[in-house]
Amino acid sequence: MKEFIARSPEELEEAALSLAEMLKQMPIAVFYGAMGVGKTTFIKVLCRLLGITETVSSPSFAIINEYSRTDGEPVYHFDLYRLKQPDELLEIGGDEYFYSGNICLIEWPDNAGEYLPTEAVKIVMTERPDGSRQIRMAPLSHNLN
Repeated sequence: MKEFIARSPEELEEAALSLAEMLKQMPIAVFYGAMGVGKTTFIKVLCRLLGITETVSSPSFAIINEYSRTDGEPVYHFDLYRLKQPDELLEIGGDEYFYSGNICLIEWPDNAGEYLPTEAVKIVMTERPDGSRQIRMAPLSHNLN
């Protein structure tokens, strides 16, 4: 398990660099944390480090955004908050994205139900009493709670 503390969005880079390295071996990342904890902000920093120059924003209404890296490889960003049933993920081809071999960044992964890949990097973000963010990451099979 890796753990980081970020006191500002600028301090997310160390954690994002670590995740970028982990994504080379396991291209799926699932993000857990309360609304407003900074999951999308962290993903913005990660995407910049991955070579994405376009605007990165939460796909809360579209459910998925696709970004292009400078090497032409796609990165898929999911926000599954609005899914009412896991089967809705199949309707948008979620399973095809998950097993494409490309990087998939998934917010609100519990809403994917049984369709969530079992091989993924788990990122748990929590707000600390001083307002900083604790970021813990490990393979999905590890308990980070």
